[in-house]
Amino acid sequence: MEFRQSSKLAGVCYEIRGPVVDQANALEEAGHSVLRLNTGNPAPFGFEAPEEILQDIIRNLPNAHGYSDSRGILPARRAVVQYYQQRGVSGVGVNDVFLGNGASELIQMAVQALVDDGDEVLVPAPDFPLWTAVVRLAGGKAVHYLCDEEAEWYPDLEDIAAKITSRTRAIVVINPNNPTGAVYPKELLEGILDLARRHGLMVLADEIYDKILYDGVEHHCLAALADDVLTLTFNGLSKAYRVAGFRSGWLVVSGPKQHARDYLEGLTMLAGMRLCPNVPAQYAVQAALGGHQSIHDLTLPNGRLTEQRDVTWRALNELPGVSCVKPKGALYAFAKLDPAVHKIKDDERFVLDLLLREKIHIVQGTGFNWPRPDHFRFVTLPRADDLETAISRIGRFLTTYRQ
Repeated sequence: MEFRQSSKLAGVCYEIRGPVVDQANALEEAGHSVLRLNTGNPAPFGFEAPEEILQDIIRNLPNAHGYSDSRGILPARRAVVQYYQQRGVSGVGVNDVFLGNGASELIQMAVQALVDDGDEVLVPAPDFPLWTAVVRLAGGKAVHYLCDEEAEWYPDLEDIAAKITSRTRAIVVINPNNPTGAVYPKELLEGILDLARRHGLMVLADEIYDKILYDGVEHHCLAALADDVLTLTFNGLSKAYRVAGFRSGWLVVSGPKQHARDYLEGLTMLAGMRLCPNVPAQYAVQAALGGHQSIHDLTLPNGRLTEQRDVTWRALNELPGVSCVKPKGALYAFAKLDPAVHKIKDDERFVLDLLLREKIHIVQGTGFNWPRPDHFRFVTLPRADDLETAISRIGRFLTTYRQ
């Protein structure tokens, strides 16, 4: 008897860990060294976790043998509440915080609790592909609103408004943005909130990179800009605190919760069904949010992350037929291949061919639900010299590559 995958998975894609990964694994098994630039995973590139986080987890291991509250341990949830109070978010208490096995688990729970078959969720294009995947898995339709490359990759408010229908339930905002590195100004965020207010939409704010900012750019917490719009804010320790493997994230519910009692009951039920988040990793939250914010040292003008962002942006733009808007946040560059110079028809084949020839693993733009095969995402985590070398090799590959 043949067992086949569920029909619920039809159209569900997650190309960051898609088929090209299998080929990268095979190359490594054959003895090749592959530069893995498909995920924003700080640890392999020499970014160490803050010592106080590790010590707090070790110290509390004797207290982490059993299940916690399904929402998470109280000290961690209190620390999250205090963090958002400091950012200007009002009306949030410990019962409005759900801890999770990374923000990814919480994104899936939040969408699963909201979406019925045929419901629509507005998702940016390009997006972090988990958002599109979980909407489809829940039986909904991800409707992609375009971000404008000619305008710093900012969302187009008119395009968003034109795509709102009677089935639209929520709008996803990824800020700072993965994959483009855009950081949205306050006026734009207020425009998105106004659309949500007028159409009765929930706002799903993915702010996992809120501390990874360059050039003095300010991040505006969406939930702090409107206390009359139901907002779910997702964040965690993976990126800013360099502990992606701990899977420690949170979700904060703010705004008019009295209009969402039924939804929140469903979300609470899903939190209980997984019993609880990973308990040892929860003990990292209080130490992280209350300790020295070492991420700021890395994003100073002479910090390692800023240097690597600068090298990536400059080197990509020096390649013939390649351009890249300067990232203002996060850990990525979303580079454009000029269709008049590089006639790429299948960008997944492009990244596979690059992997096979140069042993560099990037992700194609359509993997982020960008509608055309003319972009790729480049991770800026390697050291500056390694970035220079990798981009030079991509340029060498492009000079002879044809489809």
